[in-house]
Amino acid sequence: MGELGCKFEVYRNDELTVEELKRKNPRGVLISPGPGAPQDSGISLQTVLELGPIVPLFGVCMGLQCIGEAFGGKIVRSPYGVVHGKSSPVYYDEKGEDGLFAGLSNPFLAGRYHSLVIEKESFPSEELEVTAWTEDGLIMAARHKKYKHLQGVQFHPESIITTEGKTIISNFVKMIKRKEAEFQN
Repeated sequence: MGELGCKFEVYRNDELTVEELKRKNPRGVLISPGPGAPQDSGISLQTVLELGPIVPLFGVCMGLQCIGEAFGGKIVRSPYGVVHGKSSPVYYDEKGEDGLFAGLSNPFLAGRYHSLVIEKESFPSEELEVTAWTEDGLIMAARHKKYKHLQGVQFHPESIITTEGKTIISNFVKMIKRKEAEFQN
């Protein structure tokens, strides 16, 4: 994000409370990868629920799992085992031109480093929608149906293996700017 000209602050997920984070008036929040599972992620689940409706929130890897669990999904071991440094084609169906995948090839190659996924059978489809997946049907991205700026990906856009990762991160930055413009109007 720094390469895109963003100023940002980094905190461990147990370094401050959600109330302290709110007082910082973040323009956006990125919940980064693990290690571990959502229940071990400090304030991440509460941040999804309390800040996700207000400011753009982007979950990466465990960050997506936090989004899924926060809205009632179950996080399970991937049925295909651990993947670390695997390049996979990711397909997406994102309605609108202002989402994370705007301007990307379909499919695009994504770098995956995970052992856990949101279980398809318990996916909270009343709140969230799947926006990307692998050929074998694993959920690779989701967003909130009402709060479209609350999104996450299972893969790592910052990985050199994710060929169009910088575009995904840039699209998140654009979401932040659009949300700021809404607040000013």
